[in-house]
Amino acid sequence: MLPLEGIRILDFSTLLPGPFASLLLAEAGAEVIKVERPGGEDLRTWGPFVEGEAAMFAALNRGKRAIEIDLRAPGEAARLLALAPTIDVVIEQFRPGVMARLGLGYDAWRAANPRIVYCAMTGYGQDGPKATRAAHDLNFQAESGMLSLAAGTDGMPGMPTVLAGDIAGGAYPAVINILLALRQRDRTGAGGFLDIAMAENLFPLLFWAVATGEAGRWPGTGDHLFTGGSPRYRIYATGDGRHLACAPLEDKFWQVFCEAIALPEALRDDAKDPAATIRGIAERLATKNLAHWQAVFEAADCCVSAVRTLEEAVRDLHYRARGVFAKEVRIADHVLTALPLPIASHLRSGEKAGHAPAVGEDNGRLLPAPAS
Repeated sequence: MLPLEGIRILDFSTLLPGPFASLLLAEAGAEVIKVERPGGEDLRTWGPFVEGEAAMFAALNRGKRAIEIDLRAPGEAARLLALAPTIDVVIEQFRPGVMARLGLGYDAWRAANPRIVYCAMTGYGQDGPKATRAAHDLNFQAESGMLSLAAGTDGMPGMPTVLAGDIAGGAYPAVINILLALRQRDRTGAGGFLDIAMAENLFPLLFWAVATGEAGRWPGTGDHLFTGGSPRYRIYATGDGRHLACAPLEDKFWQVFCEAIALPEALRDDAKDPAATIRGIAERLATKNLAHWQAVFEAADCCVSAVRTLEEAVRDLHYRARGVFAKEVRIADHVLTALPLPIASHLRSGEKAGHAPAVGEDNGRLLPAPAS
């Protein structure tokens, strides 16, 4: 029996944060019912497409059920609330107050079923000066200070490739709090309201920067251990234009690293002149191509890795051997690799392949008939 078997979730969320959270819960055995507006949510229209189906939508919504309903139409809120006795968790990511105006806010669900755990995911939370502000992941990273710490030499912050606000600030905290609330419900019999604010949930990822700042030295671009200020934690170019991620932080690794690249003795005490040591390492690594250095550091084993393309990483034999990409998403006759999920194998579904539901696929099975 899977850990969340018997848990039923009604998911009103769209795009990434909520759907990724409910995907994790579905993988652990929960029944997730995706609630979409007529025609389906926006992510269904975002390419690339496989047989007319959006690959990103399929990745995030495999194994779920789907109902299509116009939440603004008279009587439709009542149709959904009729499901309340069978629902354990409600997930939504509208701006504060929207669900209440639709007649589907926490108070309505609690009145229908006091055991419901209601998870509201927003950018800035249910209250405060920014509560109703429109924003996306890039905005959350900007306002948390995260972007400012990843600027280039010209001071321009680089575009983040990881949607940290949506995933680490939204989906993961939502799952953690939903599971905690369900555990609490086991003891008290009562559900509760969860206020998940994506922007503020990025601060734990910056623990080192916050701690450093509170100690009296707010870090800036390129002047801290984790922003390129140390020779021991940097990205260096190789002679063929590829790159190495070098992180020999501890002295035992640092000494091995220096020997492996034959760094001049005068530069090995990196506390004397970090900038000079950085230049020296850059010069040494630029003398050979990536393949050469990969062989060197495979033998040296001192926390140095090639900067791989995503395709190279996905094809890595290590991940294949561990079954990271063993699951599949099926779209018509096509088979795509499923999104890997950080759930222990014995706590997740053993089903190898799944599909994302069509718009309204489960209306007839799940929704009561409209009032006449």
